[in-house]
Formats: sequence, structure tokens, C-alpha cells
Amino acid sequence: MSPQAQFPNPYPGELFLTEGGTETEIMYKHGFELPEFAMFTLLENPRAVTAMRDMFRGHLDVAAEFAMSMLLTGIDYRASPDWGAKLGYSPQGLAQANIQSIEFLRELASEYDGQIPRTLIGGTIGPRGDAYQLNRTITAEEAEDYHSVQLATLKQADVDFACAATFNNIPEAVGVARAAKKIGVPLIVSLTVDSSSRLKSVPTVADAIETIDIETADAAPISYLLNCSHPVEFEPALTAGPWTSRLHGFRPNASKMEKIALCKLGHLEEGDPAELGRLMGDLARRYPHMNVWGGCCGTGETHLRAIARNVRQARDTP
Repeated sequence: MSPQAQFPNPYPGELFLTEGGTETEIMYKHGFELPEFAMFTLLENPRAVTAMRDMFRGHLDVAAEFAMSMLLTGIDYRASPDWGAKLGYSPQGLAQANIQSIEFLRELASEYDGQIPRTLIGGTIGPRGDAYQLNRTITAEEAEDYHSVQLATLKQADVDFACAATFNNIPEAVGVARAAKKIGVPLIVSLTVDSSSRLKSVPTVADAIETIDIETADAAPISYLLNCSHPVEFEPALTAGPWTSRLHGFRPNASKMEKIALCKLGHLEEGDPAELGRLMGDLARRYPHMNVWGGCCGTGETHLRAIARNVRQARDTP
């Protein structure tokens, strides 16, 4: 990991783009099944690898077009011990899958040397349980122990950062943050809310961020994001207060539909990309410190282009 790639340390005015909803895109646009929603399993399928490369290139093309840096993740969301065991992976096989996932992203990023200001390669830490269900039994200590396994492998893979994505409860976020600090992997925590504009475990986003910061102290995450929710769900959560300085961006869903209903559709729901782009542009104007923009379920190259165009216009217009 080169010193200039250390995360965050953004350059003045630097904007980061993330990939879109890669799992939903690879399933519904390219026709590949994802057992347990695990995309890393496709690395064993040459035809799927070709489709994934093309998909990610479309997202990277958007970053190049709008001169945005890239936070590139998106293969290893399910590559943690419980999910790996369900999929039949040994601990050694799962570790290798994590490393292979990062190598895949690093090779893709190399194709864009000189086209994108900089690309940071990250691992994705998914919740131990279902992101849309309460995971009441997990404690911070259990979460620290559990997520240490994947984080240690990501450290071995020399990632620039990790993102704990779609976390919906405070103890698990505290545990993964403590684990990341001990292992030495810079961590972003990305929370998700439901139609109540709160975490599934009831706290508001403000309460969650403030509590996680207090309970982790010097192990607090680098920053926070919101993902896997449409703006109609998360905008009411954006209450005024100092806590918003810790929130650095959004990865919205394409659709306004409630997430459980969305999962049962069996097809891609793309929503209104132009409207989503305008909403993200409005947020970029309201929160000039936020510098991470991307997509989640249902989003792809079209949505990312609309988001990037509107965010860039918001920041470049006096």
C-alpha cells in the first residue's frame, strides 16, 4: 500500500465514486445465480468473471468521465465465516476467496491508471446475519471476534480500507470497528435504515453514529455512509447536528420500494435514475463535506452516471 493511497486523506475537492449494486446487476442483467447472495463464488466461473469485468468497467468508466476518484469494493460481502461455511468453503478456501476478490479488483483498477485520479481498493464486510433482520443476540465482543477473521485476511491482501456495509445495529458496528483498529485496516461503517428512517434495531442514524463513536473511542471508524436505502427512506434521518460531520456519503437503492418486498420481486427494479441523480445532487449542495457517492441495490452504470453528473455540477457550480 503506497503512502499516497492511504485512506482517507482526500485531496482538496476530491470526490469518490463507488460501484453500484453489483449483486443485483450480475443476477438480473447477466443471469448468474448468487447462492446466499455471495458474489465471490462467481470467481470460479470464467464466464461470470468476464461478465463481472465488463460490469465493473462500466462503473469505472463513469469515474473516469467525471474525474472522480474510486472506492472500489464489491465482491466479498458474504466472505465471512458463517456464510462461507453455508457455502461449503473451508477456512483456508474462504481466505483464498477473499484474497482472490481483492486481486480481481486490483487488476481492474490497473486498467484505469492515468484515467482516474486515484483508486482505493477495499474489502466489504457484511453483517454476520441478515442485513434486513434484527440480529439481537450479537454482542460487540462476539462481533469483534467474528469479523476479525475476514479483516485479518484483508490485511494480508493489503487493502486500502474495508467497508462494513448494511449494518443495522450498534453492537455489531462497535465490534467490527474494534477489530479493524486492532488489525490495522482503516474502516468505514455504512449503516442502513428501513422505511421508518431508523436502523432496524430502532436507533436513529444520529444516535447510532454518536453511540458507536463513544463506545469505540480511539477505534472509531474513519467515517460513516448510508447504503441500501432510497432517499425517501434516509433523508428524514438527516437531522441537524454535529454528528453529520461524521457522515461522508450515500449509496442509495434505485427503488423506493420497501427492501423486503424488493427482494421478493425476482427481477431488477431500476426506479428513476434521473430522479435519483437529482436527489443526490441536492444532497451534495446541502452537505458540502460529503465526498463519497455511489449506488446499491438496483443501481448500475446509468444510475452512477446520473449521480456523478449531478454531484459534479453541484460542486463545480459557484
